[in-house]
Order: sequence, then C-alpha cells, then structure tokens
Amino acid sequence: MSDLLSGVRVLESAVLLNGDTLGMLLGDLGADVIKVEAPPAGDYLRDILGQIEPRHSPAHLQANKNKRSIALDLGSAGGREVLWDLLEGADVFVDGFTAGAADRLGIGYEQQRSRKPGIVYCQYTGFGSVGPYARMPAHGQMMNAGAAAVTLAVGDDGFVRPAENRELMWGTSIGGDGTAAGAVHAALRVAAALYRRQVTGEGCFLDVSAADAVVAQGWIGAVYGLNYDRITDHTGLKDPGAEPLTGAKYQYYRTSDERFVLFCCIEPKFWERFCRLVGRDDLIVAQLEPGPVDFARDADELRRELQSVFETRTQREWVDMAIRERVPIGPAHQGVASLRDDPQLAARQILVEGRHPIAGPFTYVGEPAIVDEQPYALRRPAPGFGAHTTEILTEIGYDESRIAELFAGGIIAGD
Repeated sequence: MSDLLSGVRVLESAVLLNGDTLGMLLGDLGADVIKVEAPPAGDYLRDILGQIEPRHSPAHLQANKNKRSIALDLGSAGGREVLWDLLEGADVFVDGFTAGAADRLGIGYEQQRSRKPGIVYCQYTGFGSVGPYARMPAHGQMMNAGAAAVTLAVGDDGFVRPAENRELMWGTSIGGDGTAAGAVHAALRVAAALYRRQVTGEGCFLDVSAADAVVAQGWIGAVYGLNYDRITDHTGLKDPGAEPLTGAKYQYYRTSDERFVLFCCIEPKFWERFCRLVGRDDLIVAQLEPGPVDFARDADELRRELQSVFETRTQREWVDMAIRERVPIGPAHQGVASLRDDPQLAARQILVEGRHPIAGPFTYVGEPAIVDEQPYALRRPAPGFGAHTTEILTEIGYDESRIAELFAGGIIAGD
C-alpha cells in the first residue's frame, strides 16, 4: 500500500464521482481522508447504481474506500465552527460542488485561506470554476459530451444514439471517463501543491475541470484534429471520417480459441522477426508505407493472410511467443470478467479481492503504480454515513459532553 502521502490530512466535501474519486486517489496514496457529509443521509452515491446491501453500491465501495466519515451540518453556524476546528489539522480541502456553493456557505477558499494560509484547496467540478458553465450542475456524461468525446448519430427511428468515432486518432474520445480523468489530474496537482507548500509555505487554489481533463488526456486526437489543415505531409495519416483501424500490421486478429490479440509489428525489425518465427519469410518484403513504421493500411490481402496465421494458435500461445521472442503482440480481452484470468494484471495486483464488513466479498480496483515493491492493501473499507464522527472529533480534542451537545443539536450525526 502506498504511503507517499502519509501524514497528510484531507477534508473531502463532495458527493458522487468527481470529488469522491479524487479523495479515493489521495487515500490510496496514504492520506488520511475525512469525508465531511451532510445530514440526514450524506453522499447518495451509496444509494444509486445498484446495491450489494442497502446503502452499499459498488460505486460507493470503490470510490469511498480508504476514508473516514463525519456527518456534519455545514449549513449551521455550529457545523461551520466544527469545520474550522477540523481545518486546523488539515492540509488539503476537496470541494466537489459547483463553483460558488462553498463560498455561499462561508467555507470557500478565501474564507479558509484567511484562517489557514497554507491550505491546498482543490475544487474539482464538471466544468471548473471559471467560464459560463462554472455554475452548471454536471453529471459524468455531460463532461465527456462537452469535450467532444461522445460521437452521436440519429437513427432511422429518430432517436439519438452514441456512434463510432471516426475522427483522426479517435478525437478526444480516447480521453477516458471525465470523472476519473479529472480526478487523476487533480490528485497530481494536489501532490505538486503540497511539495510547493513544503518549499515556500504557500497554499493554493486548484481549479480542475473534468471536461478539460478529457481534452488533455485525449490530446493526440485534439492536436491532430485542430491542426489537420496545417499538416503538409499526410503520410501515415487517415483522412478524417475514414475507418480508423484498417492496417494489417497494427490490427486485431482472432485466435484458434475464439479469442483475440492485438498485433503491432509496424517496425521493420519486428515485422521481419515475426515473419521468420511463423515461417512466412515471403511476407517480409510487404512494406506498403514508407518511413520508420508501416501500418499497411487498407491492405486487405495481407490482413487476410495474417488472419489465417493467427487462427493456427491460441491467444495464450501467441502471447507466450511474444514474451519469449520479444515481439509486440498482446491479448485483447473482451469483457471485464476476462481480466481475472490475465497473469500480468494478477502480477500487478490492480484487481484486489477484499471483504467489506457489511457488503461482504468485493473486488476492488487498486493502484496502477507500485511503490517500493509493496503490494496494494486496503486500509479502510468505504465508511457508513458518519461512522467516524465521534472518533474524529475526539482526535481534535472534543470531550464527551461537547460531542453529546453537538449530537443533541443535530449539528453532527452518525456514530
């Protein structure tokens, strides 16, 4: 388990996937993430997208792992007083609500900075806190749609449905899910801001947009699409609107066990090595495009020849050969259930089997980075609403009578 942010305390005020995912990433990195939730029910991510047990959706179990929960009414003066006490020991504040919401409560960045100049305040929203969309409530697909990452078409029945993206380099559709993409960029900047604060003592305000993150992660499609008319040599490029993956040497092929591999022998050295390994020396001279790589686009005859070759072995046999002989051929898994059987993913431990105290057995997605060769380990399961209210307030010096008074006044809830 990563401890790169051990000793860092994060206050997360968010519901649903944007802020929740950012807090999850910081918690995975070792931070003590305190999820500040509003009574009477807190983050309703618990209650949507299916249930394993009541108030335990798969999304909640994943996105709120490695956190503690305090149920606190920030709309009350007493609740804000508690927040200021919590802020004294905090390093980072995650604001997952639309621009201006925290300011209206009196707990926004300027109010926090006046009390704690070194606070790293990260507002992570669908469209950011600057621009005409800043105050627009947003759900995940709105962010992808606003980043031109969703291609649409009108069917014969008049209904609009997603369609295949045939832009050059697949446009920004390769930028990934907006909520996850933005969380990664936000976490990176939180870590960088903490480093700068260590050097200078200065906090900062981070304004992260999920829609911007989709564009940033799909940068290759954005750059080629926006600059297409400026390119003077189009060798190796498809025309916009053309089918994107027609190459023979960079292509998916079916194997003898009805599975698939992705073949990527576009460099001459790999192509020649592959041809010799499969006894097809006659194909070595099939260089169809000039330059250091050859995608062999629209070479249907060569593509059929290669399909007949790949149908002679199983997926596992092809992958084993690729490992042994050092050629770029990888498995193309179909469906997430097939990931359980992949030895590479098992070795990396990106899929982690755990047990939640209420929801029971659960398969988590871990970290894509291994730190100091330490395996991923879940420190805390996703908390129940306000499960750590008393624990957290006791840690910051509240005695039993003060806590009881707050419970009685409805300012806090939970356990």
